[in-house]
Amino acid sequence: MSDSEQIKDRLTHINCAVVVPVYNNAGQIMQVLEQLKQYAPYIIVVNDGSTDGTGELLSAFPGIQLISYEKNRGKGYALKQAFKYASSQGFRYLVSIDADGQHYPKDLIWFAEAACQYPDSLLVGSRNLRAANMPGQNSFANKFSNFWFRIETGRVLQDTQSGYRLYPLEKISGMKLFTNRYEFEVEVLVRAAWAGIPTLAVPIKVYYPPASKRVSHFRPGKDFFRISLLNTALVLGAIFYYYPKCIVCSAVNCIKGFARKK
Repeated sequence: MSDSEQIKDRLTHINCAVVVPVYNNAGQIMQVLEQLKQYAPYIIVVNDGSTDGTGELLSAFPGIQLISYEKNRGKGYALKQAFKYASSQGFRYLVSIDADGQHYPKDLIWFAEAACQYPDSLLVGSRNLRAANMPGQNSFANKFSNFWFRIETGRVLQDTQSGYRLYPLEKISGMKLFTNRYEFEVEVLVRAAWAGIPTLAVPIKVYYPPASKRVSHFRPGKDFFRISLLNTALVLGAIFYYYPKCIVCSAVNCIKGFARKK
């Protein structure tokens, strides 16, 4: 059995689909999907209001389930649409992979194996943040996000900004997630931790093209402001909800344990 067939078989075994949220990635998306279809048995693509011809390319691409709408709503909104669709089709897990060609589809095997070992966990692809070609702003943003994630949850993750993730659909389906753009990936990670869902790192490789060929729709001013507002709300939520809940639960467990001993 080839590597690609083995990965398809493992993803099928754990009942996992793959989603690619897309916004104006006409230059990369065909290559991404050609590579991905070698490894993924079921591919969902969400066209998040692209205006550069991406929609036409996707409509002609065979073997994918396409979700499309006219107005750009943000990556978080696109992922939520994929969650709903994948859940309606009976999938247990959904892996998100970016449309810019930075992620390697072959790394899907690590998510599949980790999902078998740690069922119903939220798995986050962990990049080598010390790589020589890691953009400086990415490294800073990730350290910033990792710090606040630890404050808000008491947990440690090495790469909270990674978009290569495996989501346990049943576990997160009941969450009311409020954000719709890049900050969504912070919210869902923190809220999953608050709900008691294990959040684990999976090592992945990443490709960074030359600066002139990189495509990013992250808006440093607006999106960083949105993320900062979200972190403020999450810190307050941690102080007044999450940590008090943890203390109460710990106290209740201690009382129950003491009662059993008696």
